[in-house]
Amino acid sequence: MLTLCGFAVSNYHNKVKLALLEKGIAFNEQEVFPIPTPALLAKSPLGKIPYVETDDGVLVESQVIMDYIEARYPQPALIPADPYRAAQVQELLTFLELHIELVARELYGEAFFGGKMDDASKQRVGAQLKKNVAGFAKLAKFAPYVAGDSFSMADCAAIFHFPAVSAASAKVLGEDVLAGLPVKAYLDRMEQMPNVQSVNAARVANYPAFIAAYTR
Repeated sequence: MLTLCGFAVSNYHNKVKLALLEKGIAFNEQEVFPIPTPALLAKSPLGKIPYVETDDGVLVESQVIMDYIEARYPQPALIPADPYRAAQVQELLTFLELHIELVARELYGEAFFGGKMDDASKQRVGAQLKKNVAGFAKLAKFAPYVAGDSFSMADCAAIFHFPAVSAASAKVLGEDVLAGLPVKAYLDRMEQMPNVQSVNAARVANYPAFIAAYTR
């Protein structure tokens, strides 16, 4: 049986977990924080989570894991059968994770962990986020899902990245960079899904353990 290793506060862990739940795949879950112990580095060379233990071996990087899950357990599909529509989902994922979440991550230290950014860095990140969000807005459908009329891998990521990006930008930059998109209505719809509710409940419950792991 597949084992998902990571922790429930992580957006990328939750992205994979939601895919597994939506596909109805039986799996174990093991709590692992990204503290570079020898045991973690033996499984994940860069000390990153999530990683999965499969019957064939260990896989790291959330999108690699998602692609493996889709190939190994193709139904219900999280990628359209049509090649162009499938590429559009991957395009949205790339924009969301590389051009929005990764850029916004520079804000997380001040937004969530008591750090401090200088004003020049804030201006740089803010300008880049506004540019990239405008590009993403030209691709996203929200009709009712990010890629259109079907739930996809893009939703597995967006459901967890959007709140973090909105909260961090609002707190550090004084402006929610996603405010021009129908994100709130979208997240309200997604929150009606039982598996999303389950993953979010686990995220909230895991927060004290997450903080304790980094303050001990």
